[in-house]
Amino acid sequence: MSRLIFSVLILFATGCAEVKPWQRGNLARPSMAFDPDPLESKMQQHLYQSKEGGFGGYGIGGGGCGCS
Repeated sequence: MSRLIFSVLILFATGCAEVKPWQRGNLARPSMAFDPDPLESKMQQHLYQSKEGGFGGYGIGGGGCGCS
């Protein structure tokens, strides 16, 4: 019984809503993206990894020196 109640609550918590055609332009803006600037994000990850001295697995080689 608790699984059924939990499933129904999860279903209602998803918040599905119909997007009107005039609202789609707002959702397509670059500021609404999870990663609006992929190059800047990659550079920030590289900088963080260089400071931490670790290898993050993001396709950037090198260690703590920052010279990949």
